[in-house]
Amino acid sequence: MTDKIYKRLGICDDVISHVKKIEVALLDRFNQIDQIAEINQLKVLKAMQDNKVSDTHFAATTGYGYNDLGRDTLENVYASVFNAEAALVRPQIISGTHALHVALASHLRPGDEILSPIGKPYDTLEEVIGIRKTPGSLAEYGITYRQVDFIDNMNIDYLGIKAAIHEKTKLIAIQRSKGYDIRPTLSPETIGEIIRFVKNIKPDVICMVDNCYGEFVTATEPSEYGADMVVGSLIKNPGGGLAPTGGYIVGTKACVDMASYRLTAPGLGKEVGATLGINQSLFQGLFLAPTVVAAAHKSALFAAAVFESLAYEVIPSSQTERYDIIQAISMKTPEAVIAFCQGIQMAAPVDSHVVPIPWDMPGYDAPVIMAAGSFIQGSSIELSADAPIKPPYTAYFQGGLTWYHGKYGVMCALQNMVNQNIIKIEQLAKDRT
Repeated sequence: MTDKIYKRLGICDDVISHVKKIEVALLDRFNQIDQIAEINQLKVLKAMQDNKVSDTHFAATTGYGYNDLGRDTLENVYASVFNAEAALVRPQIISGTHALHVALASHLRPGDEILSPIGKPYDTLEEVIGIRKTPGSLAEYGITYRQVDFIDNMNIDYLGIKAAIHEKTKLIAIQRSKGYDIRPTLSPETIGEIIRFVKNIKPDVICMVDNCYGEFVTATEPSEYGADMVVGSLIKNPGGGLAPTGGYIVGTKACVDMASYRLTAPGLGKEVGATLGINQSLFQGLFLAPTVVAAAHKSALFAAAVFESLAYEVIPSSQTERYDIIQAISMKTPEAVIAFCQGIQMAAPVDSHVVPIPWDMPGYDAPVIMAAGSFIQGSSIELSADAPIKPPYTAYFQGGLTWYHGKYGVMCALQNMVNQNIIKIEQLAKDRT
């Protein structure tokens, strides 16, 4: 029955047969992902029960947002889930990049230096920091930056980190996910090792973790391994596909308070900020997030296995432990990247008829193609794919609110590459024999 529906959706017999075998081989891994989802689901449930979440917390506030009990309770829930002292969870934070800027700017002063111990940050942070000259960047305020690259794109250079830390090093910025880079995503345990290492050298240094795409992929979070601030977006993992906007910062009370003064105003901090009736979506999205992330996790693993079987280089491999929902696939040519992303768009519930093309997107140094037929604009916990059109022509696949949609998205991308003669039917038939 399902084969007939896939055929009606334009998937040929060879693609269906090829992916069936791969799905069966992944069942044990899928079971492991479900076990992690169960742990995280119970963790979220306990946090909500312990903080006595009530339907009164879903009420709207306007204006200044004084005495918003729902907002304050949601922040207590986030602090409990992430095992942190405090949390700032606000619809006024518009993206992960914005949340990171708030966290950075709240603590850095002229003469301070940021150190990235894991190479360059995600592209949009380059302009925030001032690596690429931009009006309003931290560099304009006399804040400097340096980085220590991975050794051979694989191993952390601890000797290089030690040599880079000096009296002006104020904040260590650790990006969990790979971004548009070919290097490993970091586990919470590895992040903890970096934090312990740098704090042994300089105990008062602030350690900030960009946790985007990593929440609920593992049973623990970086805040449980000594991070002073853990930062992310609500339209990624923790929003569960329901949060219409927002971001979060969890960590020590001192760091979260400082971030709140930057987000609102000195002296006001967390006391203000109307939620305008979206608290229910934020609570419910967090409640659903562990199972939604599990679906995206399975979809990424499936994409890795499918394209690995066709001799594409994938990072991480289908055999590797995963620490985020992003799957990088080296497509080798711009034509393959575009065909893959257009196939993902074809699988969307929204704007499936739209054909994405590369364009000069703000914050990036090369044309970017983005496939995202999502209910929430820019929501990358929903099925999506994007890629900068530059060597090594790598597509980045992520999301899927349900496993079945993620699975179909991978099949649709593969089918489009077959239709455009980038992947030969003979490759699939050969694998079946």
